[in-house]
Amino acid sequence: MSLTGAARIAGVMGWPVAHSRSPALHGFWLAEHGIDGAYVPLAVRPERARQAITALPLLGFAGCNVTIPHKELALAAVDEIDASGRRAGAINMITVGADGKLTGANSDMFGFLENLRAGAPGWRAADGPAVVLGAGGGARSVVAALADDGAPEIRLLNRTQARAEEIARALGGPVRCVPWNDRAHALAGVSLVVNATSLGMDGQPPLDLPLDQLPADAVVNDIVYVPLETPLLAAARARGNRVVDGLGMLLHQGRPGFAAWFGVMPAVTPALRRAMLATFAR
Repeated sequence: MSLTGAARIAGVMGWPVAHSRSPALHGFWLAEHGIDGAYVPLAVRPERARQAITALPLLGFAGCNVTIPHKELALAAVDEIDASGRRAGAINMITVGADGKLTGANSDMFGFLENLRAGAPGWRAADGPAVVLGAGGGARSVVAALADDGAPEIRLLNRTQARAEEIARALGGPVRCVPWNDRAHALAGVSLVVNATSLGMDGQPPLDLPLDQLPADAVVNDIVYVPLETPLLAAARARGNRVVDGLGMLLHQGRPGFAAWFGVMPAVTPALRRAMLATFAR
């Protein structure tokens, strides 16, 4: 539908931002639901990011996503942070209230769990220990989501162990750091393995992770989605494990923001996946 003067506007703020798939994602949902609205890329230099965030109410925006390199700065620019943002220690979406107040939230935890539940029906965090590789923002969101969803033990590994220990201290609960060199043995008895590193992404070395000790019924997830099937997922699939790619996390994490800004909780459908995959082929 065509835009009117009453259109609701949201966007994604980053620098650079041309690579973001979020405009295509939200654009699909806007067209699907016939909503009078738009979702636009906002290329904002780091030194102007705080001003841009605080200007959202003045410009009539319903809110925005924030991406690299603005995520940390955004924490200090909003008026309040909801429970998801506090738990994850990072925000990726901002909502403008009716009073102009800016609320930061984290939808990566939601997106991660929803992707796993959709990609591996019947999977539950409480089924057994989980191994998470990585210690960046994505890893922290994954660990927080698993801990809050009832994982009995989370074995966290990172090439720089000090960074993993920071996450373990911050999140507490069932998180246990394991040395990177013990990663093959850490797979024994687990129900889930998550690669939250950049290893296996296009242009990066593959993740060196022997799967000999991985139980046959364990689920293997990679939050990388370019390529869609990483070497880790291919190796796990070849030995009969269920695998879940990272594209679904990208799609599901967009749902809470769309609901907050445009008033409809959208669905992740096969048609949406096809449309998004087509953007990678351009």
